[in-house]
Amino acid sequence: MSTEVQVRPGDEGDLDALTEIYNHYVRTTPVTFDTVALTPGERRPWLLSHPEDGPHRLMVATEAAPDTSAPRVLGYATSGPHRARPAYATSVETSVYVAPDAGRRGIGTLLYDALFTALSGQDLHRAYAGITQPNEASVRLHARFGFRPVGTFREVGRKFGRYWDVAWFEKEL
Repeated sequence: MSTEVQVRPGDEGDLDALTEIYNHYVRTTPVTFDTVALTPGERRPWLLSHPEDGPHRLMVATEAAPDTSAPRVLGYATSGPHRARPAYATSVETSVYVAPDAGRRGIGTLLYDALFTALSGQDLHRAYAGITQPNEASVRLHARFGFRPVGTFREVGRKFGRYWDVAWFEKEL
């Protein structure tokens, strides 16, 4: 990497950049099943659901931007509720999104390192990740962090005029 990447908890100042990264995937890929780009205002409740402590975290990777004093957001990783019912509280669903021009730099690995370090002291038992297929890069990233395949929901979502499978993975915490 040509510049040093920092990973830290996300905050409201990141909202525009995080929304822009997410919307890239909404508009151009099936990795999220949202089908319409969101505004930062629509995305704000999501951001606020990830405090700096507890089991639901948001970690952001940044680097110094050469043409501005503000750091550039390269990507983010989150943990959030797996399901809404109380007995699921010790399980989280995780995800990683990297800016389209920041791929293949190890950003996802840095983000997951930071996320799982932050989660290590929490009362959590399992992490889950759903990966729209095909997505070998995401499968490799999750395998590197100890996720194992547990099943596939066949043709569970329709986007871009076709049905997509989602493979589910789990990790012991």
